[in-house]
Amino acid sequence: MARKELAAISKKMKELDFCMMTTVGSRGQLTSRPMSNNKDVEYDGDSWFFTYEGSKKIKHIEAAPQVELAFSDPKGAWISVSGRAKIIRSKTKMQEHWIDDLKQWFKDGLDTPGIVLLQVQAKNIRYWLGEEEGEVKVS
Repeated sequence: MARKELAAISKKMKELDFCMMTTVGSRGQLTSRPMSNNKDVEYDGDSWFFTYEGSKKIKHIEAAPQVELAFSDPKGAWISVSGRAKIIRSKTKMQEHWIDDLKQWFKDGLDTPGIVLLQVQAKNIRYWLGEEEGEVKVS
């Protein structure tokens, strides 16, 4: 894996914050929704997202953990992350990634009923940063 490329991608992902997360639905259809990485990006290939246990995306991930994250910036940056999602229910692990800004979606913080953390482990990253483009395989 090219560490220099991964560091540049990490920096850009932190700036972009929001992405579209695509999952595979129960009938094989692709479903996308906006998600925030909460600027929690010190990138080793993992992305972290808080969500609710009862959401459709959790049902999709339980059935088919393959996901795609699409980040874009109107100034000319696009990043596509293909990987596998894992549902984390450990409060200890959630605490590592919690920031107070998340209270706008989870009023009781980590005590919010049904809160879970998604870990997306990247397998492949394609990027277009201005004139530069490339691909990084993450193991």
